Amino acid sequence: MAIDAYLKVQKAAESPKQTEYRIFAQVTAALMKARDDNARGTELVEALDWNRRLWTTLANDCAMDDNQLSKELRAQIISLSIWTGRYSSDVALGKASIDALIDVNRAIMEGLAMQQELAEAEERQRAEQEAPGGDKPDVEANQSPEDTHPGGQ
Repeated sequence: MAIDAYLKVQKAAESPKQTEYRIFAQVTAALMKARDDNARGTELVEALDWNRRLWTTLANDCAMDDNQLSKELRAQIISLSIWTGRYSSDVALGKASIDALIDVNRAIMEGLAMQQELAEAEERQRAEQEAPGGDKPDVEANQSPEDTHPGGQ
C-alpha cells in the first residue's frame, strides 16, 4: 500500500532520537488511553506490556558495551526500566496509578525533544558557517535604518 511505503520512507528519514521520541509518544498515548478508558484486563495489560517492552529494550541497549551514552545515564535508564517493570505489575493489579508511568515517559520525551532542538540548532549554525560568506559579519545587520533607506531617510 502507498501508506506503508510512506511510513517506510518516514522511518528511514528519522534520526535515532526522532524514532525514540515517536515510539515514546505512541506508547504513552496507549497508556493515556488505558487511563482515560479506565481500562482493565486486556487493554490495560497490553498498554503496560508495550511500555515495559520499550523500557526493556532501552535497558538492553544501555547494557551494551558500545553504547555511546555516559555510564551514569545508562545506569539511570536501566534503573528506570527496573522500576517500570515493577511498577507496571502494581498498576496491573490495581495497586498503583498508571499516571506515574505516563509522567516518566513524558519527562523522557521532553528530554528527547530538547536534544533534537539542540542538534537542529547546532546543524543550522554549522550550515551558516559553511555557507558562502557564512563567516563574514552581516554588514546590513550592523547598519542603522538611515544607512539602508534610499536618500538616507
